[in-house]
Amino acid sequence: MAVVLIVPGLHGSGPDHWQTWWQAEDTAAARVEQDDWHAPDLERWSARVREVLDRVVEPAWLVAHSFGCLACVHASAERPERVAGALLVAPANPDRFGVRSALPDRPLPYPSLLVSSLNDPWLPSFDALEWADCWGSHLVDLGEAGHINAEAGYGPWPQGRALFRELQERGKPRDRSTPGAGPSGAAAINFQKIRC
Repeated sequence: MAVVLIVPGLHGSGPDHWQTWWQAEDTAAARVEQDDWHAPDLERWSARVREVLDRVVEPAWLVAHSFGCLACVHASAERPERVAGALLVAPANPDRFGVRSALPDRPLPYPSLLVSSLNDPWLPSFDALEWADCWGSHLVDLGEAGHINAEAGYGPWPQGRALFRELQERGKPRDRSTPGAGPSGAAAINFQKIRC
């Protein structure tokens, strides 16, 4: 069974966050712990991701949120063979942390899905589209879903689990729409194949 690495963002993921729910439900999941969850540092955080990737026997699936997404793509640039694929949810804006030039500027060498929101305070939707395009990721737009965290109503987030399973099963999801994206199940998910 492939290992699933949960990679939280700034402040870690609290008890109500979907990442914490997923970790509790999946015996193959392990959390990448940072020394200081309140001081996002790309070099230190990505080094920790690389350390964990080096310890797993098989390529791991990365399930990242916010600044954790940036740490994952940065770490995997040096360990692409250690990554089976990545679910990148609500990435933080690299420009906000001054790390744009440190991130890959080409398609990731593994299947990836970037989940974004129209009103995410940490990354404008246009920038999410730009990064999905750059990384060759499929883009899933959840509509007005905030930062896709517990505060925005994303606790267990079963629709996210379905997206992740599809990413694992198919490598990359097919282009289609799926109802029931958000916490209320009212929004639609639009899969888009983004050209790099």
